[in-house]
Amino acid sequence: MSMRSRLVFLLTGWLIVLMPFLFWWNTWFGRQLSDRQIANYLRDDRHPRHIQHALVQIGERMNQHDPTVMRWYGELPRLASYQVEEVRNTDAWVMGQDTSGSGFHLALRTMLEDPSLNVRGNAALSLVRFGDASGRPQLLELLQPVSIVSPQPGTMIDAAQAGTAVHAGGTVAKLESGGGHKIEVRSPISGRLREIPVRIGQSLNAGTLIATVNPGTAQVWEALRALYLVGQPEDIATILPWERDLPDTPDRVRQQAVETERAIREREK
Repeated sequence: MSMRSRLVFLLTGWLIVLMPFLFWWNTWFGRQLSDRQIANYLRDDRHPRHIQHALVQIGERMNQHDPTVMRWYGELPRLASYQVEEVRNTDAWVMGQDTSGSGFHLALRTMLEDPSLNVRGNAALSLVRFGDASGRPQLLELLQPVSIVSPQPGTMIDAAQAGTAVHAGGTVAKLESGGGHKIEVRSPISGRLREIPVRIGQSLNAGTLIATVNPGTAQVWEALRALYLVGQPEDIATILPWERDLPDTPDRVRQQAVETERAIREREK
């Protein structure tokens, strides 16, 4: 092999290693940002992940009781209506880290009407920190399976199997429309596929039930913890299923469900 060929080979190998690292480095939310970067990222509408990265950093500094982050508090209520769901979701979590933030409480109340289940849930969880139980319906929603329907008419060409773990935004099925256009149907939450009542090759109408997804452990646990503080007797029927000894339900979730029910009953005495 000539020296030129060797150099080309080594350079190609170096790039193969370097490019994934650079991608990871630029998208990893744990990478520390300077104050100037946070200020710039919060206004970077071309890169919503930059906004999300800045929000995560602000939330971490709020948890460390860093008073300097208050300079960006005015940005958080503004982002409550941002067009990208992931940004709104992170924003709802961050505003729950400091109940003294001006405009946070009102913005979180507004987010209870968000079209995204995840955003509504995070807003409800954050409101509990304000001593506000107005998000109780959204907390109960976090404990219940999610139904996924066909967004338009088409033929089912692929689907995941019941029992499969899925992430929020993960594909659970694929459809093909009459014009041959393929559509990926995604899960709005992380969890486990409970049921897929349709079969491959079946023709579906818009609104046909495609799958049911059980909520994931983290989501259920957080909702139960919040209901421990604000739950009412009528919520117990939704809590009880999580007390059962089921293979997919961790012990800590079952124990939290038991403690949440007990706390609700004690408040009623």
